[in-house]
Amino acid sequence: MVGIVLAAVNLRPAITSLGALLEEVRDGLGMSGSVAGLLTSVPPLCFAVFGVMAPRLARRFGPAAVVCAGMVAITAGLLIRPYAGNTVGFLVASALALMGIAVSNVLMPVIVKRWFPDRVGSMTGLYSMALALGTSTAAAVTVPLTGALGGGWQPGLAVWAALAAVAVLPWLPLVRDRGSAPADRAPAEQQSVRRETARAEQAPQAPALRITRSRTAWALAVFFGLQATAAYITMGWMAQIFRDAGVSAGTAGLLLAVTMVMGVPLAFVIPRLATRLPHQGSIVVVLGVCGLAGYAGLYLAPAAGAWAWALLLGVSNCAFPLALTMVGMRARTGAGVAQLSAFAQSTGYLISIPGPLLVGVLYQSSGGWGVPIALMTGLMIPQMVVGWLAGRDRTVEDEATR
Repeated sequence: MVGIVLAAVNLRPAITSLGALLEEVRDGLGMSGSVAGLLTSVPPLCFAVFGVMAPRLARRFGPAAVVCAGMVAITAGLLIRPYAGNTVGFLVASALALMGIAVSNVLMPVIVKRWFPDRVGSMTGLYSMALALGTSTAAAVTVPLTGALGGGWQPGLAVWAALAAVAVLPWLPLVRDRGSAPADRAPAEQQSVRRETARAEQAPQAPALRITRSRTAWALAVFFGLQATAAYITMGWMAQIFRDAGVSAGTAGLLLAVTMVMGVPLAFVIPRLATRLPHQGSIVVVLGVCGLAGYAGLYLAPAAGAWAWALLLGVSNCAFPLALTMVGMRARTGAGVAQLSAFAQSTGYLISIPGPLLVGVLYQSSGGWGVPIALMTGLMIPQMVVGWLAGRDRTVEDEATR
């Protein structure tokens, strides 16, 4: 449980710490608005490319070993990227950190299903809450930390590598754990599990689940992609929207932190509520309406109602823990959850790649935030529709077989 929480805390600071200092990084590396948009699109690209590898790596090395390696990659990437010296090096080091985040993203639902099969909602809520806490903390304290460390943006970004290094430690004792039973079981029980595993390996293998035959899997993948689009636009650009409206850099970072910190309580409540409902569509609609209201406020009065818009968008961003919860609910078996998690997240992150980049291009070409906010508002409608479909009470195993 400690390992899950510490890993979750480190799954977003690489992104939100950059969002808080994006203007300084752009100036320091000589980036245009379009290149900065590309930079904000790197996270979903890496999540899509590397996330699809996670189930295969987990089968070969064990999920705990892969998550441990992921924390090491995050540590190295965050330490290297501020001192890479140019945009290409910055992107490569960022990709290293994001690779570690990607495999951990996919394997968190798998680990929860395996170690806590009777507490999927509670544990999903716990690590979602920890993820939101890490996200909001990085957004809130990166600017003050940068000032305390001398005012340069490089130390302000590099300091988050220390937090990632701490997250490596609890996974080290579990690196060799590749079986299907938790490590705290008795030796006799572990030997029994190994015998059953050996028999299963000698027996004919059932065909892999054809996940692409499931309409629910596709609905969940598109829902995941659209909520990720909104989340990465928010993490990458919201602080800049407020700064362009006349808000100071420190306050803009706090507003982004408010948006992220809303996920701390709600990420624990929403998964527990979702597991008690036969259909999660009603939660999807409520979150979508909050997003629409937040975007309207950003367009009409970005500075005057900044705190209210930050709160509303924070509620809307809690579509992420809801999506993770539905991944665990829409499959019956651990193998099914692994396939669904990899498919939904990899496909979803592919869908989300153009969003932050397009916002950067539209911002630079139009000279303001009206057109980008209109795009963000328009994407919320299909998110609500596919989220309603993904929330129906059915499993991907049944649909794929049918």
